[in-house]
Amino acid sequence: MKVKMGRPRIEIDYQSAEKLASLHCTGEEIAAFLGVDYKTLERAIRRDLKLTFGEWYKRNSAKGKVSLRRKQFEVAMSGNATMLVWMGKQVLEQSDKTEEKIDSSAEILKKIIEKLPGA
Repeated sequence: MKVKMGRPRIEIDYQSAEKLASLHCTGEEIAAFLGVDYKTLERAIRRDLKLTFGEWYKRNSAKGKVSLRRKQFEVAMSGNATMLVWMGKQVLEQSDKTEEKIDSSAEILKKIIEKLPGA
């Protein structure tokens, strides 16, 4: 019978880790909160979830983006004009109108020269 020696396997609190990732905490911050080394967290995710840390983080941080967007939408829809404008620019690709200058500097100079006596 083979007896496995070595350290006991560290169990990761994935529920807490996912909440921290949704708040956009860094991998190092998540690991520190869980009381493990960052490399240990990476290995555990690969071992338990069959994902790279990057894949896992992208998935869980996206949940935070959804929550943030939902809250921004709520604030905008409650009548906050600043948020309405910002969301319009971000989501609807709206922009402030800027008047194009009709005359370039060269055209203005030409007009001035034409008005000079003897031109």
